[in-house]
Amino acid sequence: MGTDSGPKVAIVGAGYVGSTAAYTIMLSGLARRLVLVDVDRARAEGHALDLVHGSPLTAPVEVRAGGYEDCRDADLVLFCAGAAQRPGQSRLDLVEQNLEVLRDSLPLLTACPQAILLMVSNPVDVLTLAALRLTGWSPSRVIGSGTVLDSARFRQALGHHFGVDPRNVHAYVVGEHGDTEVPLWSRATVAGFTVSEFEALTGKHIGDRSAFFARVREAAQQVISRKGATYYAIAVVLRRILEAILNDEHSVLTVSGLVEGAYGLGDVCLSLPTIVGRRGREQVLALPLAAEELQALTESAALLTKFSEHRLPGSRHP
Repeated sequence: MGTDSGPKVAIVGAGYVGSTAAYTIMLSGLARRLVLVDVDRARAEGHALDLVHGSPLTAPVEVRAGGYEDCRDADLVLFCAGAAQRPGQSRLDLVEQNLEVLRDSLPLLTACPQAILLMVSNPVDVLTLAALRLTGWSPSRVIGSGTVLDSARFRQALGHHFGVDPRNVHAYVVGEHGDTEVPLWSRATVAGFTVSEFEALTGKHIGDRSAFFARVREAAQQVISRKGATYYAIAVVLRRILEAILNDEHSVLTVSGLVEGAYGLGDVCLSLPTIVGRRGREQVLALPLAAEELQALTESAALLTKFSEHRLPGSRHP
């Protein structure tokens, strides 16, 4: 079976995250063509060769290394290039270095008339806004991986606490993918029960919710301190977002993108529950929030806005 007419995914940055995402996508069968682009061409070629050797045992897929010109007809571009978070660093600490990488790379991607750009590099919210301004693309086509992983970690932690399959837990984390992210305890459910109802039903009380969520928020640092980087879980997240887009699922995911009026916020990229399909971000869902959650989300947005003021092209506050 030929692969020329199937979905094409380009991955910019073939480091830990980019290469693991390529592996996960290849196993998923979502893409028929995968292109790996990296400033270290030999590294991209090595990853492509390694993946190709396994391709006879997967769905048909063409995997190769390439340059930015090979992204031209991509359906989706994953931007994973730049520095990774190190022990003790916040994601915002990476902005200057990764913004420079973005400025150098994005002009080379503008010949992708149909592509959706999925930003993965950190700080993902700031860089998503930067990418939106640098490309001039529609806000629906410029997406950040956002708090999809944070929401998964929140669900896993709740499922583990209650002894329930986390697939039966629905819980969102919104705002910044970082230190000011906001867990929506008021909207979280376990098998249809609120968290408080499920605590009463099982007798498994969480206790201090702030301390409980602190472990979720600090999960990345726990991984980084032990093995230097996080890449498996984020690769699964990227596969899930690609699945929603390429299969036009209209799934609800907490991706990052431009907020235009929800909760009175604007000119900032952050994560909110969003319907995701073939056109990218199709609709942001402004869920009713508890007063303290709305306040925390407003503060998270204010931090991102202030942080971006003197760093991004097209800032309203030059």
